[in-house]
Amino acid sequence: MNDYEKLNIQWYPGHMTKAMRMIGDNLKLVDAVCELVDARIPRASRNPDIDKLCAGKPRLLVLNRADLADPAMTGRWKRHFEEQGFAVLETDARTGRGVKDFAPAVRRLLAAKLRDYEAKGQAGRPLRVMVLGIPNVGKSSFINKAAGRKAALAGDKPGVTRGKQWISIDRGLELLDTPGVLWPKFDSQEVGELLAVTNAIKADVLDKETLAANFMLRLRRFYPQAIQERYKFTPDPEANGFDLLEQAAKKRGFLVSKGEVDLERMANTLLGEYHDGKLGRLTLEEPDA
Repeated sequence: MNDYEKLNIQWYPGHMTKAMRMIGDNLKLVDAVCELVDARIPRASRNPDIDKLCAGKPRLLVLNRADLADPAMTGRWKRHFEEQGFAVLETDARTGRGVKDFAPAVRRLLAAKLRDYEAKGQAGRPLRVMVLGIPNVGKSSFINKAAGRKAALAGDKPGVTRGKQWISIDRGLELLDTPGVLWPKFDSQEVGELLAVTNAIKADVLDKETLAANFMLRLRRFYPQAIQERYKFTPDPEANGFDLLEQAAKKRGFLVSKGEVDLERMANTLLGEYHDGKLGRLTLEEPDA
């Protein structure tokens, strides 16, 4: 049996409704929209409401955390989004890799607007860009690296950014930081699971054993070698997620009384080792063919 186990995922704090209103109200102030997504889950970490809200604005998509993602898959996702009309940048906001290319990418995206400003005698007028992203996608760290100083509040928990903040990147570019926003209802359980596995939403509110069992199925599908190398067994193509989790627990010696396996400990270990990068550089979804 290869079916994913069902998980109950609920998410939409009231402050997110207010944040979406703020974003809508401020769109008229900006020339372009920059959306940060997690390169490990490029589709699941995109708020579907943003496309409707920002229709008509030039768009730059930043594949952040590219250092944790599979480089070949990041290349595929980059091409996928470029085919949809986005300018695309790969970054690692933690170290700053790729962030130096942000300002030049914005100026390429808005080259026609810059020419228009020049023709009107407004050559010094700054470009203004709104920066969007779901919670905990590295948005504040990205802005701080782009600005070369601590300009935005950064934190490892959702919802740290508050209110409206304009940040000057250089004399010709200003960013509007916004709170991280999710959406009222996930399109599928898969989206919610991927957001929980990558810490965009707190995994603590879910059944961690079921989350880890389903994550095992995803690993078997995309990176069976990660299971082989880390947990020392070849995943059976017919096993369900709990079977795979149990096998990994036995390999680790995670046993409780009477020789039963400690699935809770194995679930925490699996998710923890993934977060720590011990399973390798993994991308957990692929673009449509």
